[in-house]
Amino acid sequence: MDLFSDKNLPWFILKEIPDLGNRIYKRLIHRFLAPENVLTAPKCELEKVSGISIRAIKGIQGYQKYLSLAQAELDQIYSNKIKIVTLTDPSYPPLLKKIIDPPPYLTYVGSLDTSAPCISIVGSRNATAYGLNTAEHLAACLASTGFQVVSGLALGIDTAAHRGALKVKGKTVAILGSGLNRIYPKENRSLFSIIKDSGTIMSEFKINTRPFPYNFPIRNRVIAGLSTGTLVVEAEQRSGSLITARLAGEYNREVFAVPGSIRSTKSRGTHSLLKQGAKLVENEMDMIDELYQFIHVHPKSQYRPQSHPRHRVPPGTKTAAPEKNTEKKSPFMDKEQGLVYKHLDPYPKHIDKIIESARMDSGLVTANLLDLELKGLVQRHPGNYYSLSEE
Repeated sequence: MDLFSDKNLPWFILKEIPDLGNRIYKRLIHRFLAPENVLTAPKCELEKVSGISIRAIKGIQGYQKYLSLAQAELDQIYSNKIKIVTLTDPSYPPLLKKIIDPPPYLTYVGSLDTSAPCISIVGSRNATAYGLNTAEHLAACLASTGFQVVSGLALGIDTAAHRGALKVKGKTVAILGSGLNRIYPKENRSLFSIIKDSGTIMSEFKINTRPFPYNFPIRNRVIAGLSTGTLVVEAEQRSGSLITARLAGEYNREVFAVPGSIRSTKSRGTHSLLKQGAKLVENEMDMIDELYQFIHVHPKSQYRPQSHPRHRVPPGTKTAAPEKNTEKKSPFMDKEQGLVYKHLDPYPKHIDKIIESARMDSGLVTANLLDLELKGLVQRHPGNYYSLSEE
């Protein structure tokens, strides 16, 4: 077998070698330019690579023992019609290439677009209705301006972010914490198929790798590394989303956070980020103003950087603050429906609390909630919880 007849095989052989992590892999490629050059390099040249271990050098010199493993993996990839992009390929994501430990190669399905900028949206798997609606809305707005929305295909905020981009026929990228033959979570099989047809699904793991818990922090660095910025919509104090945000900061990318209720545990992580200097997001313009230099404006987008007030008003100019209408509007409601509606908010509230605050008969409250739900003004959740709809 000619080792170099398949351009991908040397990449996969090198990946199989023990004690050779992504940092050292990148240094080897930087020094020797291609993996086949690494595999045939003399020991004295390998020893010049900073941080490389004796075990890794021995593995490189005896690379033939890893040939069958690498070939078996490639055979499965080819048989499943999965594509490969390597670190030296012009189509490898440019921002990801800049991090200290990029994947030497990525396997993917769908179409790979490195001309459009990426922004990641992450958050809680057990998100509130407020969080889900916010993530979907912001993803749709950002996708409309030309951003590719990156997330992890998880339930909750990730799913909402992907769906928001797809809703406006924008592009979305899903980064898996498993191999491409192991769709996780199973509930998102249909979403996987939709993204595969119109966006990109990537993984750095072997094709049949299961979604082990320790894979996800590894996956999160790819999400952060691909993106010009990372938005956290909802996150608890200890969560993978905060790992993604921390990595984005380390990569010198923008970190954004959506504020939430001070009573919600789902907002403690995002509020912690805000205290540490993350940029507060109330609408998509808070992100676009920071990242407008990356935008290739979508034909249907209403965004024009030069027309935004923040780009017009000279520094130091005092302007009158716009008046805020704090009253809740009650369109298409009668008096009773309006009374029930004003006791709801974006976070789900149990029906007993609504009855208590509205001071109305329980049957009357239930009937009016149903009417409001049918009008699309209220959203019902499991366990007799209700929230305002953002539709």
